[in-house]
Amino acid sequence: MLSIRRDLIDQMIAHARADHPDEACGIVAGPEGSDRPERVVAMINAERSPTFYRFDSGEQLRVWRAMENADEEPVVVYHSHTATEPYPSRTDISYASEPNAHYVLISTRDPDHTEVRSYRIVDGLVDDEDIVIADTDISGAQP
Repeated sequence: MLSIRRDLIDQMIAHARADHPDEACGIVAGPEGSDRPERVVAMINAERSPTFYRFDSGEQLRVWRAMENADEEPVVVYHSHTATEPYPSRTDISYASEPNAHYVLISTRDPDHTEVRSYRIVDGLVDDEDIVIADTDISGAQP
């Protein structure tokens, strides 16, 4: 199960809508080992494609180094699907390289309704998981 604040979901959706008709991609970083997403890092889709995404390798290296220096890890890896349901494609599954991450897919196929789903993807196996969206963080403070 993915527990995440509403403001983080809203930021991912805004990114997906802004990049439409191309797929958007990014991560949500959180403290290492905590499974607690804390900050969205919107990244560049190096493919600039409506059907495929790939992190820019230079940007990915900088983001991963910054997370390492801050004792963070990618708690969520997200991207959008612009014309299909939010379910991982074969390519998405083959590229899933963060076994501890939640993979969030956002469908922007309907301009009036956004679908958001989360999965665990490990060794080519996809497990659908529930998303619990909170309006406050764990301490009860407003985001």
